[in-house]
Amino acid sequence: MELKTLWEKTLGEIELQISKPNFLTWFKNSRLVERNPENGTVIVGVHNNFAKEWIQSKYNKSILDILQTLDNTIHRVEYIVLTGEALEKKIFEKEKEEKKPHPEQQVGFIEFAADPETNLHSKYTFNTFVVGSSNELAFAASTAVSKDIGKKYNPLFVYGSTGLGKTHLIQAIGNEIIKNYHNRVRVKYVPSERFVNDVVWAIRSKRMDDVKNKYRNIDVLIIDDIQFIGGKERSEEEFFHTFNILYQNNKQIIISSDRAPSAIPTLEDRLRSRFEGGMIVDVTYPDYEMKLAIIKNKLQEKNLSFSDEVCNVIASKIQRNIREIEGIINKLQFYKEVRGQEVDVKTAEEMITNTIQQTMANINPNQILKCVSQFFDISASELINKSRRKEVVGPRQVAMFLLRDMLGMSYPDIGDKMGKRDHTTAIHSYEKVALEITTNKALNQKIILLKEMINKNQSS
Repeated sequence: MELKTLWEKTLGEIELQISKPNFLTWFKNSRLVERNPENGTVIVGVHNNFAKEWIQSKYNKSILDILQTLDNTIHRVEYIVLTGEALEKKIFEKEKEEKKPHPEQQVGFIEFAADPETNLHSKYTFNTFVVGSSNELAFAASTAVSKDIGKKYNPLFVYGSTGLGKTHLIQAIGNEIIKNYHNRVRVKYVPSERFVNDVVWAIRSKRMDDVKNKYRNIDVLIIDDIQFIGGKERSEEEFFHTFNILYQNNKQIIISSDRAPSAIPTLEDRLRSRFEGGMIVDVTYPDYEMKLAIIKNKLQEKNLSFSDEVCNVIASKIQRNIREIEGIINKLQFYKEVRGQEVDVKTAEEMITNTIQQTMANINPNQILKCVSQFFDISASELINKSRRKEVVGPRQVAMFLLRDMLGMSYPDIGDKMGKRDHTTAIHSYEKVALEITTNKALNQKIILLKEMINKNQSS
């Protein structure tokens, strides 16, 4: 496939996944400028340094997944800045030469590329996974599986909100299995979207046997984000039969999702029951100490150093997930390189505040109340009236918690929005829910699902 056609198809897929403003901001005038079939690397040109850093940190995984779906010989994406003369071939050659590792660096280059056979990135290991109270059960189950495949916990189902490290953990299992079994077992990691694409391709090409051979002749199948398979009948059917064959032959199955099997409404009952027959573990939001440890880890990986005060600001301000922490670190790194000066606390606070405001720009209080009322199947008017029914009080407290947690509304404003209530009621509701989600897994999962629901509908 020609470079222009390959990139046009890739952009078409990306445009379906992100908002129009984001697409125009980051991908306008981008192009696929070079491809090296020897090592499976492609080079994407973008219009400025900020776009390069942003696309690399936010969209690289999606771009690589799409490109690999279109051409499975592609294993790595690199980015350069296109400015006027840079479109000439000799400039690309210069950029490529600058990026080419020296012989002594070649091992490091290979180490961070996805293995073409397993699709695993070797940077995802148990050693680089930060363990805390929010993920210790999931980590323990994962290490147990890596030592005794197909027998200990099968299937292993890991769930939790976006950006909490599920992909890192399940890929770490695969890498640990390869290390423990010295490549005597066949491991395959695949996002569920790619599984669906493979099924669609097989149906159109009348080559379903190829898909069967690809997924059924392995020892360990790792499927990421299984929730995306829900509602896709042919893909669910194929996965169901694949699951059964692997399970009956004592092959290990590892699955991740953004929610528990019981909370995936579009999933077939027969698949749900298979998942629930194994070990189900959750990954929740990290506490302050764990976030600080993650920040230190990320800085070490990138060979960066920020002051303890800046690290403390990041850990205290970022509430939602690990991926946001990495995004902030990338932004601060970019600022440090451009300005040529150390990042201070004020700069870090401003950058985090701006990032949070951009994320929440399209979310308003009415939208949160609408989602809460739909989730708990009560009317919006019941949510703010004086009813003391148990079925209403709980959802009302959750709504107050979300207004404070997601929008940072003041307690008097929350009280006013929730039926002219006193601000002390808002304080009590927020603190009650904030405390309970640390021990009540069911409530924590509801909060996670609600936040996902609100974020997905923020443009409405």
